Amino acid sequence: MRLSTRIALAVGVSVPLLVLASGWLLLRLVGDDLRAHQNSQLRARATVVAKNAKAFLEVAGTDRPVMERARQRRLVNSARDVGIRLTAPGGTISAGPQPDPFPSLPRNAPKNAPKPVTVTSGDTDWLVLSLRVGAAKEGTTPNLWLFSPDTAEEELALVRQRVLFGALVAAPLAGATTWAIAARAVLPLRRLQRRTSGLDPRTSTVRLEHTPTRIGEVDDLAYTLQTVLARYDEQVERTGEALATARAFAATASHELRTPLMSMRTNIDILADHPGLDPVDRAEVLDDLGREHTRLLGLLVMLRALAQGDLVEADAFTSLDLTEVLDASVSDLRRTHPDAEVSVRTTPGLLVHGWEEGLRSAVDNLLTNAWTHGRATDGTAHIEVTLRHSGDGDPRQPLAVLTVDDHGPGIPPERREEVFQRFRRGPDSPGSGLGLTLVAQQIALHRGRITVLDRPDGRPGTRFEVRLPVTGVRDVESTLPLLRRDWLTGRHALPTTSGTRERTDPRVTRVSATWPD
Repeated sequence: MRLSTRIALAVGVSVPLLVLASGWLLLRLVGDDLRAHQNSQLRARATVVAKNAKAFLEVAGTDRPVMERARQRRLVNSARDVGIRLTAPGGTISAGPQPDPFPSLPRNAPKNAPKPVTVTSGDTDWLVLSLRVGAAKEGTTPNLWLFSPDTAEEELALVRQRVLFGALVAAPLAGATTWAIAARAVLPLRRLQRRTSGLDPRTSTVRLEHTPTRIGEVDDLAYTLQTVLARYDEQVERTGEALATARAFAATASHELRTPLMSMRTNIDILADHPGLDPVDRAEVLDDLGREHTRLLGLLVMLRALAQGDLVEADAFTSLDLTEVLDASVSDLRRTHPDAEVSVRTTPGLLVHGWEEGLRSAVDNLLTNAWTHGRATDGTAHIEVTLRHSGDGDPRQPLAVLTVDDHGPGIPPERREEVFQRFRRGPDSPGSGLGLTLVAQQIALHRGRITVLDRPDGRPGTRFEVRLPVTGVRDVESTLPLLRRDWLTGRHALPTTSGTRERTDPRVTRVSATWPD
C-alpha cells in the first residue's frame, strides 16, 4: 500500500472520530446551555404566577366570589404556555399543559430557593418547579406547581443528527482531499524511488545523484542512501582487497616456501638414507636444517605481519606514546641479542596516532636490521637510536623523527629504494627479505616517511630516518591514509622523501608464473 493511500485512510478514519468527539463535547455544552435557559425562563414565569397565586389566595374562601373569580382568571392567564397546579384550602386549581398520567411530584422546595426538577410522564420529560405561596390555613399549606415540557432533548437530538451527518460526510471528503495532498507531497519520494530503483551495485558503478529538495525527510533519506551505497562500495573494495591479499599470501608463500622446504627435505633424506653418517657431516646437516627452519618460521611471521598491515581497520588506531614503543623494542633487542650495544636518546611525550602492533613491528625490524647488517669490522653491533622533535617542516604539523644508525658497510644510493621491495636480501642475509618491506608498509599506514641516508658523522654505516606526524592529544579521529594497501601483491606506494609513487616488484611476475606448479 502506498504512503499516500495510508495517509488518506488514516485521515479518513481520524477526521470522523474527531468530528464525533467534538460533537459529543458540543452536545454537552449545548445541553447545559439549553437546560439553564429553560430553568431561567421557568423561574421568571414562576415569579409572575406566584404573585397572582398569592393574590388569589387572599380572597379565596371569602364572601367575595366576583373578586375570587377575577383573580383566578388572572392567575390562569398569567401561566400562558406553562401548566400550573395550585393546592389551596378550598381545593386544587389546574391550568395549562400538565403531565398525563400525573407523576409523583417532588417534595416542596425550600421557600426562598426554588429549583426546577425533571420528572418523566409516559415518554415525555417535564420541568417541575414547586413554590410555597402562603401561610398554612385549616391544616393545609398552599403550594404552587409549575410544569413545562423539557424541549432540550428534542433540540439535542437534532444536533446529534447534524453531527453524525457531518462525520459521515467528512470521512470520504477528508480521505479524498488528503489523498490528493499526500500524493502531491510524496512526489519527491517517488522521484527518489525511481532514481534508486535502477541502481544495482553488483552490476553498475552508477550512484545516486540527488539535488536538495528543501524537504528535510527526502533529503535525509537521499543522504542516507548515498551513505549506504558509499559504505557498500567501501566494503566491496575492502573485501576485494582481502581476497587479493589472501591470494597473494598463498601465491607468495607457495613460491618462497618451496626453496627452504625442498632444502629441508633434502637434508632429511640425507639423514634418513645415511644412518652411519660422519658426526661432523651430521652436525653440518642439522645446522643447515636449523637455519632453514629459522628462515621458514621468519618468512611465515613476516608474511602474516604484511597481511595484517594490508587488512588493518581504522578502529585499531589509537593515540600512542612513541617513546614507550621504542623503549619496549630496545629492551626486547637487548634481551634476545645480549651482544648488541644500543645507545638511546629520546624525547618523552611524543604522541602519534597509530596502530601499536604495527609500529612495534616496524621499530623491531629496524633494530633487527641494524643488528644483522650493521656490524662494524670487528664484528660488534653498535646501534645508536634517537627520537626527537623535528626542527623543520610545517609548524602546524609537528613531526617525530626516529633515527637508527649502525656501523655496517652502508647501502649504495642506487640501491636504497630497492631494500624496501619484497624478498630483496643479500646473498649472505639470514632474513626473509621482508623486514624492511614491513617497515615501509607500517610507515605508509601511519602517514610517515622513511629515508635511507649516510651517517652524518661521515663514518661507515647507514642511517634509517623515520618521520611521523605528532598528534599532541590523546583522542583523535581514527582514519587511514588513502594509499593502495597491497604490499603482499608487490604493487604498493613507497613512502620516501622523493614522494609517494607506484612501484612494481619484478618478483611478482615470477611468483604468478610458478604458482601453477
